Amino acid sequence: MIGDKIQHADWKSEKHVPVIDCPDQVEPETFFEVRVSLGKEIAHPNTTEHHIRWISLYFHPEGEKFPYEIGRFEFNAHGESVEGPNTSTVYTHHTVTTSMKTGKPGKLHSLAYCNIHGLWEDTKEIALK
Repeated sequence: MIGDKIQHADWKSEKHVPVIDCPDQVEPETFFEVRVSLGKEIAHPNTTEHHIRWISLYFHPEGEKFPYEIGRFEFNAHGESVEGPNTSTVYTHHTVTTSMKTGKPGKLHSLAYCNIHGLWEDTKEIALK
C-alpha cells in the first residue's frame, strides 16, 4: 500500500515534512491563502543531487468520502545544466502559496516528494467561523 510508504514526523525536527500555514478558522465560501513549505525550522537542501520535486495539496471536507486535489506544484530547476550538476544559477524553491474556499470544515493534507527520502505528509484541521 502506498499509504505505508508515506512518512510522518514533526516539522520542527525533520526537514522533509511539509508545513501548512493558513488560518485555523475561515469564513465559509470565502477564499483564503494556504502556504506550504519545507524546511521551516531545518533547511532542506536544494541541489541537483538532493531536492524536493513536488508538493501536492488536498482538502478533505468533513463527512465526504474523498478529498479534493487543490493543486500539485512541481519544482524543476535544481542547479543542473549542460555543464553538469550544480552549475546553473537557476533554482526553484520548495514553497507554494495558493487560495481556496470551502463551505465545510475539514482537513488539509500536503504531500511532498524528496528525490532521496521519498514521500512526507502533513495535515491541518480547518474550522469554519
